Amino acid sequence: MAGEPQSDCLFCKIVAREVPATIVRESETTLAFRDINPQAPTHVLVIPKAHYQDAAALAAGAPDVAVDVLREAGQVAADEKAEAGYRIVFNTGAGAGQTVWHAHAHVLGGRGLNWPPG
Repeated sequence: MAGEPQSDCLFCKIVAREVPATIVRESETTLAFRDINPQAPTHVLVIPKAHYQDAAALAAGAPDVAVDVLREAGQVAADEKAEAGYRIVFNTGAGAGQTVWHAHAHVLGGRGLNWPPG
C-alpha cells in the first residue's frame, strides 16, 4: 500500500535505520543521505519517509510530502554550498535509470552539469 513501509525496500530500511547511510538532513517527513555512488561532488538523495514507488505516485498520493522533498533538496544544496548551481533529478522507471522503487530526488552539484543530461 502506498505510504506504508515495504519490507523489501532498501530506502525503507534506511529510514528504519536497519541499513546504514550517511545522513545529512532529516525532517519529520524526509531523510537526506549521501549517494553511495556519487556522480558529482555533491550527490545527496532526498526521500520521503513514507514509501511511494516514484515521484508521480508521491505527488498524487502525498503532495504535501512532495513539497517537503523539494524544500529539503534546496536546503541540502544550500548546506553543501552549491552556489554555482545544482540539479534535482527524479528518475522514474527503469528506462530512466530508477533502480530503487522508492521515490527519491538526487541533488547534484559542485561541478559543471552539462545539458542535456545523460
